[in-house]
Amino acid sequence: MKIIKQWAASLLVAATLGSCSNQKVENTSKEKPKPNPVDLVYNQLDTENSRWFYFSSACRPFGMVNLNPDTEVDGAWGSGYRYKTDTIRGFSHIHAWQMAGLTVMPISKEKGATFSYTNYHSSFSHDKEVVAPGYHKVVLDRYNSTVELTSTKRVGFHKYQFDNTKENQLVIDLEGILGPCEIANGEVVQETETSFYGSFVMQPTIRRPKPFKAYFKIEMNTPVTHFAKDDLSNNYVLTLSKSANPVLMKVALSYTSVENASNNLKQELNHWNFDQVVADSKEEWNQMLSRIQVTGNTQQAQRRFYTDLWHALQGRRIISDANGAYPDNTGNSFRIGQLPLDNTGKPLFNHYNSDSFWGAQWTLNTLWGLVYPEIMHEFSQSLMQYYKDGGLVPRGPSGGNYTYVMTGASSTPFLVSAIQKGIVKDSLEFIYEALKKNHTLVGLMAKAGYEHTTHLGGGFKHYLTKGYTPFPLPREEQGHGIHLDGTGQTLEYSYQDWTLAQLAKKLGKEEDVELFQNRAKNYKNVYHKGFGWMVPKTASGDWKLDFDPYQYENGFVESNSAQATWFVPHDLEGLASLMGGKEAAVAKLENQFKDAEKLRFTSGNSHDKELHPEYSRIPVNFGNQPSIQTAFVFHLLGRPDLTQLWSRKVVEQAFSGLSPATGYCGDEDQGLMGSLNVLLKIGLFQMNGGTEANPVYQIGSPIFDEVKISLNPDYYPGNVLTIKANGAVAGNYYVNSVTFNGSNLANFAIDHNRLVAGGELDLQMTKTFNPMP
Repeated sequence: MKIIKQWAASLLVAATLGSCSNQKVENTSKEKPKPNPVDLVYNQLDTENSRWFYFSSACRPFGMVNLNPDTEVDGAWGSGYRYKTDTIRGFSHIHAWQMAGLTVMPISKEKGATFSYTNYHSSFSHDKEVVAPGYHKVVLDRYNSTVELTSTKRVGFHKYQFDNTKENQLVIDLEGILGPCEIANGEVVQETETSFYGSFVMQPTIRRPKPFKAYFKIEMNTPVTHFAKDDLSNNYVLTLSKSANPVLMKVALSYTSVENASNNLKQELNHWNFDQVVADSKEEWNQMLSRIQVTGNTQQAQRRFYTDLWHALQGRRIISDANGAYPDNTGNSFRIGQLPLDNTGKPLFNHYNSDSFWGAQWTLNTLWGLVYPEIMHEFSQSLMQYYKDGGLVPRGPSGGNYTYVMTGASSTPFLVSAIQKGIVKDSLEFIYEALKKNHTLVGLMAKAGYEHTTHLGGGFKHYLTKGYTPFPLPREEQGHGIHLDGTGQTLEYSYQDWTLAQLAKKLGKEEDVELFQNRAKNYKNVYHKGFGWMVPKTASGDWKLDFDPYQYENGFVESNSAQATWFVPHDLEGLASLMGGKEAAVAKLENQFKDAEKLRFTSGNSHDKELHPEYSRIPVNFGNQPSIQTAFVFHLLGRPDLTQLWSRKVVEQAFSGLSPATGYCGDEDQGLMGSLNVLLKIGLFQMNGGTEANPVYQIGSPIFDEVKISLNPDYYPGNVLTIKANGAVAGNYYVNSVTFNGSNLANFAIDHNRLVAGGELDLQMTKTFNPMP
């Protein structure tokens, strides 16, 4: 695949901006060269609230290795790199969805002195820390030593500057709780005085039901004079020979074998030039981030934008080796699979570990589909590889197996969007049949969250017979998985059925079109005209009489009724008709936005705050996926001006800060919220997730004077798409006119084929909405 290279990046590290305010900081100097996008990324955004796979430093885009310090290690939430915790508990290599492992810690002690290898942690200071995409540097106060980290896709690269007056050692910790899982059965074997190999097992979790084994190969530039396993801690201890030079260590991973870990090391890092790897990593990140070039607004706005874009390109991790071998855990027994190879012997695509695509219809579908089509293509191929192996297209695989994370069949709109945009062109009948299976009683729709062995928690048989999923489920069907919120599930199934109908239409399957189009109307069966909201309904058909539209997770998945009622992206006009017409629907939603503005449009500043008695009752929540589309609902109801107003206010009040204390104010599921932010800030959105024929983009309110998107020539005929927002200054929320290549766009929308042919989208921004006729 081709990557459009902007320029080679020099080795610079952006200064950390530690304020959480939205104060504008103008860069008025005309002499300073424009910084590279990679230099504007602020890795520590929202790290006071981060979870295990949230933070990233020494990592490549979607890299198997994600190497960084851990300050908290217990649990999937509140673990990993937490900014306010001042103690480093080790440097681990895997920070992925339901996966963790391989902690290393350099220590120094007096020669011959006793040392507890269970208590090897060290304090550190952010004042002596440097963090950037692909790089991390920190000083361990306890040992007076400096640690630098970088990586390739599958190899972590360490650089240690020790206090050479002490005895210096490396502790390899392969036991105990680390992030989302327990690490066990760790083993390290010495090959030579500078090379080692080993393995460990990630024990099952409630989400990843099978154990998962990882392998590694270690090479060092410094001889090890003594190697042993500590009996008390079960940790392995490597005593290093004294050297005035920095100690370098390469750690290659594989989920298939030690031999493939060795090959990954050979293929990706066959030298010892640490600075070169840092520079290469930075250049790779810069090439990806430079696909979008923004001009105007403040330096802080630009920094936040590229931090958002960076989030969209990490979190989901490669699990296949450089030679295409990959772990397949979908069957009764583990096997090593092999990806197809091209005529040079290289894999045609990588295989991935990934959290759910729940909400991707409003985030990754549009951003990846427009700016990174090769990424969307590769993930599509990976999803279909799971189907070939295990018989289901997953909604969040981990450890080479299904996790059944969240609800519904969120992979359907993702794959349909890739097809409708011409990214995926082959085997469409095969893909259709695979997706259709998920929309049956033996597919993903019948499974609730983490329902591994049954098909009851999704309430899908009721959806098929009654036209809705009940809440609560009948007693005999409860206790299977989580997120048993039937009204929310009904809305999700209805939309996903509609997206499958669009693919059926493309393939000429008229009977299936009618079947799924009719099922897509099931949302109407849970709308209560008296209440004016989506309302839970029992299996016997009775409405929930003590209904409260602001009660959280009471029939609605990670939301309340006020938020979820608008989850009808495929038929907003039909929803408005139920509400008494477009004007009534617009008035209702605008009142919700006015109330939500009092809480800055999110349920507090982190995902766990959603359960707070006050925050949970917010009528629109941009901190979680179920209602992140609502600002663009106005657009589809004939009021693009209100879309422009409220989408800009959401950006200003919820998504403009730049500090460890805030950032996404909720559930940043592996790039979903970062992607949403990018789309809101460039002013392009797709209500249907890009799933209709020749998908349409709705135009919002860009915050930059100019946005230039380099279009991948392997997928699209255009060269560059330019968005010019003339007058995009503070307070100028509204787009009074819009043209594309000189032609008026009367409805503030443009189709995909026209957009990817390239050209210039010109918007005239003002303080009041007076659209030109």
